[in-house]
Amino acid sequence: MPVLALDIGGTKIAAALVSDDGEVVRSARAPTAGDPWPVCLALLQEVRGTEAVDGIGAGSSGPMQWPSGRLSPLNVPGWRDFPLRDALRDAFPGLPVRVHNDAACVAVGEHWRGAGRGVDDLVGMVVSTGVGGGLVLGGRLVDGAGGNAGHIGHVVVEPDGPDCVCGGRGCLEAVARGPAVVAAAREQGCPARDGVELAELARSGDEIAVRAISRAGHAVGVGVASAAALLDVRRVIIGGGFASVGELFWEPLQAAFARHARLDFLARTRVVPAELGGAAGLVGAAALVLAGDRYWSAD
Repeated sequence: MPVLALDIGGTKIAAALVSDDGEVVRSARAPTAGDPWPVCLALLQEVRGTEAVDGIGAGSSGPMQWPSGRLSPLNVPGWRDFPLRDALRDAFPGLPVRVHNDAACVAVGEHWRGAGRGVDDLVGMVVSTGVGGGLVLGGRLVDGAGGNAGHIGHVVVEPDGPDCVCGGRGCLEAVARGPAVVAAAREQGCPARDGVELAELARSGDEIAVRAISRAGHAVGVGVASAAALLDVRRVIIGGGFASVGELFWEPLQAAFARHARLDFLARTRVVPAELGGAAGLVGAAALVLAGDRYWSAD
């Protein structure tokens, strides 16, 4: 029987009906704005229709209190200490509900049905409105003490770099998340209003846009090299809007990874794009229910 899946980010909210073998049957999305709860509920009802479902899996940008699913996402100011898991249980009584970080769901989705199939140890990442990550080690999702394991967006890559929304300085998210990259380019005179325009300008040869995207790619490569050395993983899978820019992002990323990942055991580590694209978080959220023996440990 299928399940409902929800993916909540700083830019968009997506919902899907996902079959028991991980295929997205139908999906819908809407922009993230204000209080996201009414949008979440409407999208879930839209994709469900009259279908019987076995449960609900949700991924949201964090941080969150896990496994209670209380959310205070840095990039979703409309939610502070919002009880998403309880709200979903109330809206869909009788159904199991499982909530995790959105980047953890991307890692799960790619491990279950994407670029991480057959790999026991990996990092899954999202580089988009924010930068997040999740860990699959020994073939199982690693939660951490509070469900935030793999939060690679707050690895420091530029100690004297920009302030981060977390309160720190020089975090990977502060350097490489889409709005920060666009803002840095605009400060230097680039007219791009968003990441899509920035990528288009870079492809047309705009030097400021090229430098801004290259800096983001380099920062991701540095952060990934540190994480790979710490965790001894065989694959790092990167999705999200900036990961789809192309070689302007990937060449500096791979060069920085090669420069900093010098230990012998990292020679077999590969950094690759996500295969599932925008569906990765939805498929991973569904897997919290459909493949809970590997990806859910809370209850």
